[in-house]
Amino acid sequence: MKLLLDTCVLYPTVMREMLLGAARRGHFTPLWSARILGEWERAAVKLGPAGTAQAKAEIALIRANWPKAEVAPAPGIEARLWLPDSADTHVLAAAIAGHADAVVTVNNKDFPRHTLAEEGLQRLGPDELLYGFWLQDSTGMEALGAAVLDEANRLSGGSWEIRPLLKKARLPRLAKALSSSL
Repeated sequence: MKLLLDTCVLYPTVMREMLLGAARRGHFTPLWSARILGEWERAAVKLGPAGTAQAKAEIALIRANWPKAEVAPAPGIEARLWLPDSADTHVLAAAIAGHADAVVTVNNKDFPRHTLAEEGLQRLGPDELLYGFWLQDSTGMEALGAAVLDEANRLSGGSWEIRPLLKKARLPRLAKALSSSL
């Protein structure tokens, strides 16, 4: 299954790590465009120079780890598309060009299901997607959750627990599922 990841699910670190970790485990093939990655980099500017540098480094890493994930919209696709926020048509165009099965986003109002369905696409929220992967592969997703938790604690010097960490990352169903085992 090919899934186009919107900027809003790549930019938050914990959400991105859970999604890309699921991709590494073979649950799906991730897709994005150069413009989506550019939006992520521009969003990191609000964190200051360190945030920008970190975003550039993380973008370079995901490009290296998934060299075939970046798709370029085919000429003319974007011009024929409509979404409530015209600034998001490039995301839909990339999903079409990449032959994605769905767009993974938290921007529900900007990606109406009926509009995506006209293009043969679904809209998936990251929490429902990751929870579904947990239902199929609880052991693998628990291991992924433990790794993300360890990294969050290492980076923050804190003592996060899985449920608050994932709830903060807007992954409440997955948080509840993983909290019983981690």
